[in-house]
Amino acid sequence: MDIGTAKLPVAERRGVPHHLIDVLELTEEASVARYQAEARATIEAIIDRGAVPLLVGGSGLYLAAVLTDFRFPGTDPARRAHWEAELATRGPAALHAELERRDPVAAAAIGPYNGRRIVRALEVGELTGEPFSAGLAARERPWRPYRQFGLELERAALVARLDERVRGMWRAGLLDEVRGLLPLGLERGVTASRAIGYAQAIAQLRDELDEAEAIAQTQALTRRYARRQVSWFRRDASIEVLDAAADGLAAQVEHRVADDLAASMGG
Repeated sequence: MDIGTAKLPVAERRGVPHHLIDVLELTEEASVARYQAEARATIEAIIDRGAVPLLVGGSGLYLAAVLTDFRFPGTDPARRAHWEAELATRGPAALHAELERRDPVAAAAIGPYNGRRIVRALEVGELTGEPFSAGLAARERPWRPYRQFGLELERAALVARLDERVRGMWRAGLLDEVRGLLPLGLERGVTASRAIGYAQAIAQLRDELDEAEAIAQTQALTRRYARRQVSWFRRDASIEVLDAAADGLAAQVEHRVADDLAASMGG
């Protein structure tokens, strides 16, 4: 899953080690708890080598799980099965409304389309007696000292880049990529088959959408996801917002990180 995930090609990584890429099989389900454990182990190894780990990405929950004292309650198969059955019969919108009634903060963070995470939030609420959103308070308790930067772009420019990114995926051969992944189990992968772009490419190959419709739907879902990302990160006061279009952006970040390292070593 290279094109649809916008995976940085090896040739563009400039010799810098990139971690936790290509670590899941196509049919495996992505898990924030698993990511937390693997990312933290990777971070520890990087620090032990005397290097500075950089976490780059847009999934707020995954970043929070690594950076803060984010803990995961267990699971109850009966409760999980109940809510998964409800999801299958009532759909994600109805379950999101139920979550909004019980835990509006979690409902706003998750959004109305991610049925798997809505089910988990409802399960956790019943299992622990506490709202799933209680975990969001973990951002007040860092796992390790860290510094966060948010790159902000004027909305019209951002939307144009998002839309072009989707068109570029189709030009780069997303349909051929998906065609090759289908025999390997793409549709059996809970996470993979639902990924934005892949679901639409599958629908196009099944003649359920034409190309223009598949691209337009992917663009709309990408913009919606980006809005949710912005909402999530705006709630985090620890983020230092930088102008993504500014000259010398990399130098700004490097300078701030260097100052942090000097301070941590007493220099």
